[in-house]
Amino acid sequence: MVALKIDAELKRWAAPRQAEYIDALIELGSAKAVAARFGVHPSAVGRSIAAVRKKAALQGHSPEHDMKKTVPDGFTVKGVSTYYDSDGVARGQWVKSVRDNDWQQQIIAEFVDWLTTEGVRGLAPLTPPPATTDEDLLAVYPMGDPHFGLHSWAAETGDDFDLKEAERITCTAIDRLVSAAPAAKTALLLNLGDFFHADDSRNETPGHGNKLDVDSRFGKIAQVGLRAIVYCVRRLLEKHDRVHAWMMPGNHDPHISQLLAIALNAWFNDQPRVIVDMSPSLYKYMRFGRVLIGSHHGHACKSGELPLLMATDRAVDWGETVHRYWLCGHIHHWSAKEHPGVIVETFRTLAAKDAWHAGQGYRSGRDMNVITYHRDYGEIQRTRCDIAMIS
Repeated sequence: MVALKIDAELKRWAAPRQAEYIDALIELGSAKAVAARFGVHPSAVGRSIAAVRKKAALQGHSPEHDMKKTVPDGFTVKGVSTYYDSDGVARGQWVKSVRDNDWQQQIIAEFVDWLTTEGVRGLAPLTPPPATTDEDLLAVYPMGDPHFGLHSWAAETGDDFDLKEAERITCTAIDRLVSAAPAAKTALLLNLGDFFHADDSRNETPGHGNKLDVDSRFGKIAQVGLRAIVYCVRRLLEKHDRVHAWMMPGNHDPHISQLLAIALNAWFNDQPRVIVDMSPSLYKYMRFGRVLIGSHHGHACKSGELPLLMATDRAVDWGETVHRYWLCGHIHHWSAKEHPGVIVETFRTLAAKDAWHAGQGYRSGRDMNVITYHRDYGEIQRTRCDIAMIS
């Protein structure tokens, strides 16, 4: 069988499954054979390859059209001028590029396409519920600013940190905390925001355009981040009967955090014991008996204004509860201040410092906690996992 002409260089712009399709096409020579190997329809293979070719062409790679000069991520080709000699051989090329204003939407669409083509929806296997749990207890796992995708070099910042390390320490910390937590019937996995270091492949903060130290490609960061948060939910399901998951929008990831919630909800679509909050609101609340918990990343409202905000947003709950808490992130260090009627607390991160924060003298500790609340008595227990315990 004569292999179809497929450019192996296309793998530079391919998602993992698309890259597998390209390798298989080179080996097998037909979309039908590739489809049979992967158990999909041949049209799915064709659409997948076409999408990669289109993406590569937007970056200036289309050898069949003599386009071989690529442009950086975040730019698209505006025009190509190729000049040929008398024999029709290309001798030179001018490539005009333009900033791609739709780049963020393209990245999100690409991630959604990955979720669809990989058959993610309802993929999570059903986890048997624990034999016994205490319905009077709520276990909250605040995840302070995980910053998946951050790159830190120890020689510059004091600690090495990359995508692989982010996944390792997050999953290891969850393992320790779940083992130490009481068997509360209800759990809340609380991502306090900035789960991702960058919102898209521009590698800048969305609000102010500050440059970020980022490890790896954005698509890979998104996929590893999803894998880690799925692992966390599955571990909580082993200990708790019902697991709520909040993906708070941060100043680093206001858009991709919403996509993370969508992906997580799709993954656990067939698991009734998982409740993912899909609201894009910057403020979320949970009532548990006489306990009221609010969460906000911490970037849009000053901590001193949060008590009144809770009383306004949840007036009835405020009047019917005794123990009220705000759980926040953003500032990367632990703090707690008791206001009339409510405690506002911020949490540390497990992530290392980036070069800017290291240069500015930030030296906060790194840890993660699980906090246990009783429906009548408020917080009754707390277990802390320091970075040294998992390093």
